[in-house]
Amino acid sequence: MNRTTLSLIAGATALAAVTGFAAVSAPDPGAAERRTGAATLPVERTGLLCPRPSTSDLAETTYTSFTPVTEGADDKGTAVLRSAAQQSAPDEDAEGEDEKDGEKAGKAGKDENDENDEKGEKGDKDAAEGDQADKPVLQLEEPGKPVTAEADGADAPALVGTADGRFASGWTAQQTTEVAAGTGRGLQGVACSAADTQFWFPGASTDDSRTDYIHLTNPDDSAAVVDVELYGKDGELKTTVGEGITVKPRSAEPVLLSTLTAEKQTDVTVHVVVRSGRVGAAVQALDDETGGDWLPASADPSGRLVLPGIPKDATAVRLVAFTPGDADVDLKVRLAAPSGLITPAGNETLHVKGGMTAAFDLGELTRGEAGSLVLTAPDGSVPVVAAVRVLRGEEGKQESAFIPAARPVETRATALDNTAKGTTLSVTAPEGGAEIRVTASAGTKGGTPQTKTYSIRSGTTQDIEAPVPAGLKGSYALTVETRSGGPVYASRTLASTEGGVPYFTVQALPDDRGMVAVPDASEDLSVLQR
Repeated sequence: MNRTTLSLIAGATALAAVTGFAAVSAPDPGAAERRTGAATLPVERTGLLCPRPSTSDLAETTYTSFTPVTEGADDKGTAVLRSAAQQSAPDEDAEGEDEKDGEKAGKAGKDENDENDEKGEKGDKDAAEGDQADKPVLQLEEPGKPVTAEADGADAPALVGTADGRFASGWTAQQTTEVAAGTGRGLQGVACSAADTQFWFPGASTDDSRTDYIHLTNPDDSAAVVDVELYGKDGELKTTVGEGITVKPRSAEPVLLSTLTAEKQTDVTVHVVVRSGRVGAAVQALDDETGGDWLPASADPSGRLVLPGIPKDATAVRLVAFTPGDADVDLKVRLAAPSGLITPAGNETLHVKGGMTAAFDLGELTRGEAGSLVLTAPDGSVPVVAAVRVLRGEEGKQESAFIPAARPVETRATALDNTAKGTTLSVTAPEGGAEIRVTASAGTKGGTPQTKTYSIRSGTTQDIEAPVPAGLKGSYALTVETRSGGPVYASRTLASTEGGVPYFTVQALPDDRGMVAVPDASEDLSVLQR
């Protein structure tokens, strides 16, 4: 685009392209006269993808959907999550064989009327199955109140959804799965995410003790083509079928990482690159001895990373980092504790070679106090991605979870499926003090919202006593808003104990990107040009 200024309509279109699957509404004429510069408006349309929860017949999954009340949002709209196909659809040859079998059966003694009856019944059955497939799994009725749905066993589906109007701004969805036994037993949670074209996952594994899948979900009506690259301690791993993976329209494909390479490595960084289309991506990391959880994508490569909310009773913390460039880097490692930033004794730096995955055991890092890791490259010149694997419990009765480098809560973020007991909200402000507001929504089955305000001192992490809805019934949402200062990073831990094993899962709270700045018609938008 050669022009250096754009009309308001063109500006909104450009912003929608930059932010992906999101659109904004035009401001009212009066607002244009009242403001100078950009107006901040709620997004008008957005999308989320949830991976297939589990392959275990013992799995019990809860899906939760929620939109916070947003001032200025439209008074109409919908937020719907529907099932995506779990695998590729049956191929035409298979369908052809079914038809041939039917013809043979007819020749064996069925008359034409019987065949017509059977075809009619089959048509009715197909239509019913089609209606069931298109039936919403979750649909919001009003902002400010979460809704849930449950699914048992290995048939719980991946979900594809969209929200528009009053439900779009801040729309959040979560799936939480409890697996009673077997590989990956424990509590597994993941926030549903938007589609994108590139993802980094430090902390995966192809070791014999691990069963790690990369889940790819395509929300669109055309196929997506994806490359999966794996990087170990000595550089890129040789893969056999990692290139050109096709994900069919509106479908989900789990890919077992150990089938992509013959190399067995404890610590692997997965890089997902979408050649055409877009997908949602998440790694499901399952261990024979220490349970399992979801490994979400790390924040984009950066010279400064924050990994928020390591549980205070963590018995082992393993840091995994990767730099995609050719340059080596010595990462400065600090812990944001309740008293301030400290350097862990004996773990002051982590050397990361360019293009190679590095891992570092930090042991019982938090020692009974809330903590977040802050990683810094000298001068911020070398971009890095990172995640930690956390263990709780004693040997033989341990459970694992993952915390990737997170994006800050610039304006607002929400965690779902909270309960009155077993929920911990951890907040850190590593660079400057901040004031936050936390709102507990109404419960899924009843309860009155509650709000509290907190001050977070610079360089510290605090496990705050989050509000709980009055008269709570069911689960509820916790929405964190940055009121001043910052940047602020946050995570939420869900925990329970089953058979002496400390089940838990941790989700970072990235900004929900529910608001977008729409420039004035006269404003120079050349900065949007790429």
